[in-house]
Amino acid sequence: MTMSTIRRTAAALAAATLTLGACSAATDRSDTTDGESVLRVVTHDSFHLSDGLLADFEERTGHRIEHITPGDAGALVNQLVLTRDNPLGDVVYGIDNSFAARAVEEGVLAPYASPAATQTVFDDALTAVDFGDVCINVDHQWFADEGIPEPQTLEDLTDPAYADLLVVTNPATSSPGLAFLLATVGAFGQDGWQDYWRDLTANGVRVVEGWSDAYYVDFSGSEGAGPRPLVLSYSSSPAAEVPEDGSEPRTGALLDTCFRQTEYAGVLTGAENVDGAQEFIDFLLSPEVQADIPGSMYMYPVMQGIELPQAWSEHAPPSEQPHEVDPQDIADNRDAWIEAWTEIVVG
Repeated sequence: MTMSTIRRTAAALAAATLTLGACSAATDRSDTTDGESVLRVVTHDSFHLSDGLLADFEERTGHRIEHITPGDAGALVNQLVLTRDNPLGDVVYGIDNSFAARAVEEGVLAPYASPAATQTVFDDALTAVDFGDVCINVDHQWFADEGIPEPQTLEDLTDPAYADLLVVTNPATSSPGLAFLLATVGAFGQDGWQDYWRDLTANGVRVVEGWSDAYYVDFSGSEGAGPRPLVLSYSSSPAAEVPEDGSEPRTGALLDTCFRQTEYAGVLTGAENVDGAQEFIDFLLSPEVQADIPGSMYMYPVMQGIELPQAWSEHAPPSEQPHEVDPQDIADNRDAWIEAWTEIVVG
């Protein structure tokens, strides 16, 4: 989902304070004894909303939420497919456009288009809830101190002037890594992205397994004070780097290098509480939840007219022209692209 570690930390804190139980597929699906109905909500492990929002939903609708978290977006879809005949829950949130086509093709989603939805995909099976841009982040201070112009584009990153300055994450093990691989496919096409990665590898790109190591260990612009001033992260990351005195953050996002991740919600095929599932999707699109998403999950709200936090408005604009790849093309080629990338970059 933004800075994934921030999102996971928030989710872990929420688990300690909210009345949501992390449940297995063996959860009792019957109604509770006090007449409330159970609503099984399946999400990726970065789901979090501020205190009170979920409780308000439960009180207003009479649905008691049981929360199931199989893992990140990829693990989430895998588990939905494996449990298709005995579904994990009633409603899912967190399927992104890297895995949306697979989820629909595997038949794990039932049609539903929320009346509040601004966009839906794949026969109204998935409703967009939020989005984030995975982009290269730059340490402004490092480049100013070195007297080197900052790169701006994907092509710039292969210039010898930026040799050994970039750290990214592995698309086989990292959601941002996969998004960046897709950015290069979108930018250079299925015939050109492999040559781009050969050039990037020759220019000394460093690849690590996860976002936390890249951002907090290798990147020079955050707390790790590492050796590399270019890192794969999110367009929202600079908002988390604003000093306490409100001065300018030392980092920024290169908005010409971004891939847009959109996260969706949908009713699961075989849901026992279909009404509750539909109400939950409507709830995710409510002004209250949409306004909460930036601070709670470090993603941008999908609904228009939602006021962003000041730090986001000033330092975390989304890309105006992110690179995109059709979700069906991703579903058809994702594994082959990762395999080809591994051969080129890892060997």
